[in-house]
Amino acid sequence: MKHPLLKLEPLIWLLFGQGILLGTILLTPWVLVVGLGVPLGIVPAEALSYERAIALASHIVGRLILLGLIVLPLWKGVHHMRHSFIDFGGAERDALVAPLLYLLATIGSVLALVAVVRI
Repeated sequence: MKHPLLKLEPLIWLLFGQGILLGTILLTPWVLVVGLGVPLGIVPAEALSYERAIALASHIVGRLILLGLIVLPLWKGVHHMRHSFIDFGGAERDALVAPLLYLLATIGSVLALVAVVRI
């Protein structure tokens, strides 16, 4: 089971790296704007209205961005979980755990794709 994972490792690391990029550069400021900016009155609440959000998500570029914001951090989290499992003594069971975790990330990615397409 280890051999197919070794072939997919560059793709998994690409998804992991892009998840870190999005999580650091985009999601952190978003949490600050939504969590602090709106309640403190720095950002007007109308800027995050449903109508504006659905207009953004209805455009193809907005859908791609939304899909990336869902899928890539998911892969980042799964990859971190795998390596945390290995670090805490689970290296001998990695051949079982890694495919299961990556299967969960794949299922989550497909579900996110379906959800974003249905907007």
